[in-house]
Amino acid sequence: MIRPAHVVAACLIAAALLVPELALAHDVAEGDKAFVQSVEGPAVFPFLYLGAKHMVTGYDHIAFLVGVVFFLHRLRDVVLYVSLFTLGHSITLLGGVLLGIGANAYVIDAIIGLSVVYKGVENIGGFKRIGLNIDTRAAVLVFGLFHGMGLATKVMDLEMSRDGLLTNLVAFNVGVELGQVLVLAFVVSLFAVWRHRSSFTRYAFAANVALILVGLVLTAVQVEGYISS
Repeated sequence: MIRPAHVVAACLIAAALLVPELALAHDVAEGDKAFVQSVEGPAVFPFLYLGAKHMVTGYDHIAFLVGVVFFLHRLRDVVLYVSLFTLGHSITLLGGVLLGIGANAYVIDAIIGLSVVYKGVENIGGFKRIGLNIDTRAAVLVFGLFHGMGLATKVMDLEMSRDGLLTNLVAFNVGVELGQVLVLAFVVSLFAVWRHRSSFTRYAFAANVALILVGLVLTAVQVEGYISS
Protein backbone atom coordinates (compact mmCIF):
# COMPACT_ATOMS: atom_id res chain seq x y z
CA MET A 1 0.00 0.00 0.00
CA ILE A 2 1.37 3.44 -1.00
CA ARG A 3 1.40 5.79 1.99
CA PRO A 4 1.57 9.62 1.96
CA ALA A 5 4.86 9.50 3.88
CA HIS A 6 6.35 7.30 1.17
CA VAL A 7 5.17 9.69 -1.55
CA VAL A 8 6.68 12.73 0.18
CA ALA A 9 9.93 10.89 0.92
CA ALA A 10 10.24 9.63 -2.66
CA CYS A 11 9.63 13.11 -4.09
CA LEU A 12 12.19 14.76 -1.80
CA ILE A 13 14.82 12.08 -2.40
CA ALA A 14 14.30 12.27 -6.15
CA ALA A 15 14.53 16.06 -6.01
CA ALA A 16 17.79 15.91 -4.05
CA LEU A 17 19.28 13.48 -6.58
CA LEU A 18 18.05 15.28 -9.69
CA VAL A 19 18.43 18.91 -8.64
CA PRO A 20 21.89 19.42 -10.24
CA GLU A 21 20.58 18.36 -13.66
CA LEU A 22 17.24 20.13 -13.22
CA ALA A 23 18.81 23.37 -12.07
CA LEU A 24 20.84 23.57 -15.25
CA ALA A 25 17.86 22.65 -17.41
CA HIS A 26 15.27 24.83 -15.64
CA ASP A 27 14.80 27.37 -18.38
CA VAL A 28 12.31 28.21 -21.08
CA ALA A 29 12.13 25.55 -23.78
CA GLU A 30 13.50 26.62 -27.14
CA GLY A 31 10.15 25.91 -28.78
CA ASP A 32 8.35 28.15 -26.29
CA LYS A 33 10.97 30.87 -26.75
CA ALA A 34 10.60 30.76 -30.53
CA PHE A 35 6.82 30.98 -30.20
CA VAL A 36 6.93 33.93 -27.83
CA GLN A 37 9.34 35.81 -30.08
CA SER A 38 6.98 35.29 -33.04
CA VAL A 39 3.92 36.70 -31.24
CA GLU A 40 2.74 40.20 -32.09
CA GLY A 41 -0.21 41.51 -30.09
CA PRO A 42 -2.28 39.92 -27.31
CA ALA A 43 -2.23 36.10 -27.06
CA VAL A 44 -3.98 35.36 -23.78
CA PHE A 45 -4.42 31.60 -23.86
CA PRO A 46 -0.91 30.69 -25.04
CA PHE A 47 0.58 32.83 -22.28
CA LEU A 48 -1.80 31.35 -19.71
CA TYR A 49 -0.48 27.93 -20.73
CA LEU A 50 3.16 29.03 -20.60
CA GLY A 51 2.69 30.51 -17.12
CA ALA A 52 1.01 27.37 -15.78
CA LYS A 53 3.65 25.15 -17.40
CA HIS A 54 6.48 27.15 -15.87
CA MET A 55 5.00 26.90 -12.37
CA VAL A 56 4.16 23.18 -12.58
CA THR A 57 7.72 22.42 -13.76
CA GLY A 58 9.31 24.99 -11.41
CA TYR A 59 10.73 22.61 -8.80
CA ASP A 60 12.33 25.46 -6.82
CA HIS A 61 9.02 27.30 -6.41
CA ILE A 62 7.24 24.04 -5.57
CA ALA A 63 9.86 23.09 -2.96
CA PHE A 64 9.39 26.45 -1.23
CA LEU A 65 5.59 26.10 -1.25
CA VAL A 66 5.86 22.58 0.20
CA GLY A 67 7.84 24.06 3.08
CA VAL A 68 5.32 26.88 3.53
CA VAL A 69 2.26 24.60 3.82
CA PHE A 70 4.00 21.71 5.63
CA PHE A 71 2.58 22.51 9.07
CA LEU A 72 -0.45 24.58 8.08
CA HIS A 73 -3.59 22.79 9.27
CA ARG A 74 -6.24 25.40 8.51
CA LEU A 75 -7.31 26.36 5.01
CA ARG A 76 -7.40 30.06 5.90
CA ASP A 77 -3.73 29.89 6.92
CA VAL A 78 -2.84 28.21 3.62
CA VAL A 79 -4.72 30.95 1.76
CA LEU A 80 -3.02 33.69 3.81
CA TYR A 81 0.54 32.51 3.25
CA VAL A 82 0.03 31.58 -0.38
CA SER A 83 -1.59 34.99 -0.98
CA LEU A 84 1.46 36.73 0.51
CA PHE A 85 3.74 34.65 -1.71
CA THR A 86 1.54 35.42 -4.73
CA LEU A 87 1.53 39.14 -3.95
CA GLY A 88 5.31 39.18 -3.70
CA HIS A 89 6.08 37.36 -6.92
CA SER A 90 3.36 39.18 -8.86
CA ILE A 91 4.84 42.58 -7.92
CA THR A 92 8.35 41.76 -9.10
CA LEU A 93 7.26 39.70 -12.11
CA LEU A 94 5.03 42.43 -13.52
CA GLY A 95 7.13 45.36 -12.34
CA GLY A 96 10.43 43.81 -13.35
CA VAL A 97 9.36 43.07 -16.93
CA LEU A 98 7.39 46.28 -17.52
CA LEU A 99 10.15 48.48 -16.10
CA GLY A 100 12.95 46.42 -17.60
CA ILE A 101 14.51 45.73 -14.20
CA GLY A 102 16.48 42.51 -14.39
CA ALA A 103 18.96 40.70 -12.20
CA ASN A 104 21.62 38.06 -12.55
CA ALA A 105 19.72 34.78 -12.95
CA TYR A 106 22.31 32.79 -10.98
CA VAL A 107 22.16 35.16 -8.00
CA ILE A 108 18.36 35.24 -7.92
CA ASP A 109 18.06 31.46 -8.27
CA ALA A 110 20.64 31.01 -5.48
CA ILE A 111 18.48 33.19 -3.21
CA ILE A 112 15.44 31.11 -4.21
CA GLY A 113 17.40 28.03 -3.16
CA LEU A 114 18.12 29.69 0.17
CA SER A 115 14.39 30.37 0.58
CA VAL A 116 13.86 26.60 0.52
CA VAL A 117 16.62 26.17 3.11
CA TYR A 118 15.04 28.88 5.28
CA LYS A 119 11.63 27.20 5.29
CA GLY A 120 13.05 23.80 6.12
CA VAL A 121 15.13 25.22 8.99
CA GLU A 122 12.15 27.14 10.33
CA ASN A 123 9.94 24.05 10.15
CA ILE A 124 12.31 22.08 12.38
CA GLY A 125 12.57 24.96 14.87
CA GLY A 126 16.14 25.83 13.96
CA PHE A 127 15.77 29.58 14.34
CA LYS A 128 14.00 29.36 17.69
CA ARG A 129 16.84 27.23 19.05
CA ILE A 130 19.27 30.11 18.52
CA GLY A 131 16.82 32.72 19.83
CA LEU A 132 16.03 34.19 16.42
CA ASN A 133 12.39 35.18 15.90
CA ILE A 134 11.46 35.76 12.26
CA ASP A 135 8.02 36.92 11.16
CA THR A 136 7.06 34.07 8.85
CA ARG A 137 4.51 36.14 6.98
CA ALA A 138 7.04 38.85 6.21
CA ALA A 139 9.62 36.25 5.17
CA VAL A 140 7.20 34.55 2.77
CA LEU A 141 6.34 37.92 1.21
CA VAL A 142 10.01 38.90 0.83
CA PHE A 143 10.99 35.56 -0.67
CA GLY A 144 7.96 35.88 -2.95
CA LEU A 145 9.56 39.06 -4.30
CA PHE A 146 12.72 37.13 -5.15
CA HIS A 147 10.77 34.28 -6.73
CA GLY A 148 8.96 36.85 -8.88
CA MET A 149 12.25 38.46 -9.90
CA GLY A 150 13.45 35.02 -10.96
CA LEU A 151 10.35 34.68 -13.14
CA ALA A 152 10.85 38.21 -14.52
CA THR A 153 14.43 37.44 -15.46
CA LYS A 154 13.35 34.37 -17.43
CA VAL A 155 10.46 36.21 -19.08
CA MET A 156 12.77 39.03 -20.20
CA ASP A 157 15.02 36.42 -21.78
CA LEU A 158 12.05 35.54 -24.01
CA GLU A 159 12.28 38.97 -25.66
CA MET A 160 8.50 39.47 -25.75
CA SER A 161 7.09 41.99 -28.20
CA ARG A 162 6.04 45.33 -26.71
CA ASP A 163 2.82 45.00 -28.71
CA GLY A 164 0.34 43.46 -26.28
CA LEU A 165 3.04 43.11 -23.63
CA LEU A 166 0.87 44.04 -20.63
CA THR A 167 -1.97 41.70 -21.67
CA ASN A 168 0.39 38.81 -22.33
CA LEU A 169 2.32 39.42 -19.14
CA VAL A 170 -0.85 39.47 -17.04
CA ALA A 171 -1.99 36.27 -18.79
CA PHE A 172 1.38 34.65 -17.99
CA ASN A 173 1.08 35.69 -14.34
CA VAL A 174 -2.48 34.33 -14.11
CA GLY A 175 -1.20 31.10 -15.66
CA VAL A 176 1.47 30.93 -12.97
CA GLU A 177 -1.25 31.26 -10.33
CA LEU A 178 -3.36 28.53 -11.96
CA GLY A 179 -0.36 26.22 -12.02
CA GLN A 180 0.29 27.07 -8.39
CA VAL A 181 -3.28 26.18 -7.46
CA LEU A 182 -2.96 22.80 -9.20
CA VAL A 183 0.28 21.99 -7.39
CA LEU A 184 -1.02 23.16 -4.02
CA ALA A 185 -4.27 21.23 -4.39
CA PHE A 186 -2.20 18.03 -4.64
CA VAL A 187 0.29 18.97 -1.90
CA VAL A 188 -2.32 20.19 0.60
CA SER A 189 -4.48 17.10 -0.01
CA LEU A 190 -1.48 14.84 0.53
CA PHE A 191 -0.57 16.55 3.80
CA ALA A 192 -4.20 16.52 4.97
CA VAL A 193 -4.16 12.71 4.71
CA TRP A 194 -0.62 12.27 6.06
CA ARG A 195 -1.10 14.43 9.19
CA HIS A 196 -3.72 12.00 10.53
CA ARG A 197 -1.22 9.14 10.51
CA SER A 198 1.46 8.32 13.04
CA SER A 199 4.11 8.39 10.32
CA PHE A 200 3.76 12.17 10.08
CA THR A 201 5.18 12.63 13.58
CA ARG A 202 7.96 10.14 12.86
CA TYR A 203 9.04 11.50 9.48
CA ALA A 204 8.17 15.23 9.51
CA PHE A 205 11.61 16.17 10.83
CA ALA A 206 13.40 14.00 8.26
CA ALA A 207 11.25 15.38 5.46
CA ASN A 208 12.24 18.93 6.34
CA VAL A 209 15.91 17.97 6.59
CA ALA A 210 15.54 16.60 3.06
CA LEU A 211 13.94 19.89 2.05
CA ILE A 212 16.96 21.75 3.47
CA LEU A 213 19.22 19.46 1.45
CA VAL A 214 17.31 20.23 -1.72
CA GLY A 215 17.64 23.97 -1.04
CA LEU A 216 21.38 23.69 -0.34
CA VAL A 217 21.99 21.78 -3.56
CA LEU A 218 19.92 24.30 -5.52
CA THR A 219 21.95 27.14 -4.04
CA ALA A 220 25.31 25.42 -4.58
CA VAL A 221 24.55 24.70 -8.24
CA GLN A 222 23.63 28.34 -8.89
CA VAL A 223 26.72 29.64 -7.04
CA GLU A 224 28.89 27.31 -9.10
CA GLY A 225 27.18 28.53 -12.27
CA TYR A 226 27.74 32.16 -11.28
CA ILE A 227 31.44 31.55 -10.62
CA SER A 228 31.85 29.64 -13.88
CA SER A 229 30.13 32.37 -15.89
